[in-house]
Amino acid sequence: MRRVLALSAVLAVSISGTALAGAVVRTIPGPDGGWDYARVDPVSHRLFVARADSVTVVDLTGRAPVRSIGQIAHGHSALPIPGGRTLLVTSGKDASVRVLDGDSGAEVARMTVGANPDAALFTPDGTTAYTMNAEAGTISRIDIATHRVTATIPLKPGLEYAALATDGTLFVNNEAANDLTAVDTRTARVSGSIALPGCQAPSGLAYDPRTQRLIAACANGKAAVVDARCRTLVSLLDIGEGPDAVLLDVERRRAYIPCGKSGELDVVALDGKGGPTVTGRITTEVGARTGAIDPGDGMVYLPTGRFAPPTAGQKRGAVIPGSFHILVVRP
Repeated sequence: MRRVLALSAVLAVSISGTALAGAVVRTIPGPDGGWDYARVDPVSHRLFVARADSVTVVDLTGRAPVRSIGQIAHGHSALPIPGGRTLLVTSGKDASVRVLDGDSGAEVARMTVGANPDAALFTPDGTTAYTMNAEAGTISRIDIATHRVTATIPLKPGLEYAALATDGTLFVNNEAANDLTAVDTRTARVSGSIALPGCQAPSGLAYDPRTQRLIAACANGKAAVVDARCRTLVSLLDIGEGPDAVLLDVERRRAYIPCGKSGELDVVALDGKGGPTVTGRITTEVGARTGAIDPGDGMVYLPTGRFAPPTAGQKRGAVIPGSFHILVVRP
């Protein structure tokens, strides 16, 4: 992941904005700290955002205030574990994956993995998790019931997001090699790689089970569309700059790519003529590079902050204290 941004903000809930289709309709302020991946739990109707040293919890029903739970060291992913009220959280600076109580934040378990665990995902049945250890260049397979690492799969450093295909293949972006690595989860071994010419530093990734195509977000203003069956690059789509996630809405047949450098959310139709097609761009804010979809109503949530003017030698200014917030987008 991109380095976590430093912030300071007030722990509170407030809403502002105008309800417009295809636009940011409100904002939710939150606590201080860096941010990374987000995820909505459709069962508890809560949004979880991995932060620098904790997890931010937003009650999407509005009945409870925004709050921080748990203790982590440079959080990257915070995933609600299916079938319970616990979270799987990757802690980058201490090479650990932690299981936290989703209500209190109390640590239930901790597992040691490779250096800088970043993205994580579950198998469809929720029994197994995979974490992408970016610096180590390994994948850790974790048994959820026993909280044990059951396999370590060696790849190459530079791992970013991953997606699990219906045939059990795990595809992983490598931003250093500009390719996708395919892992056979049945044997826990690499089964090949897919070159992504024209796609620089791929980060976000999503898999559409209906078309069996992957969409990888690239740092150079492109999104790579890959046929997962043939393992070939199909096309490159024009998107904004600075993406770090691809958000898939399978039911509504859309994908969203938040581009934090250009401050836009690109809308991709999954069933366009000839394949996925960018059909719209929603203005967001600089810094909004990750996010989450509520599968229930299709709303999109994008964490970000506001930035001071850059000083000499800086590409981007520091985040303004007290400015962290979550954009709520109605597509």
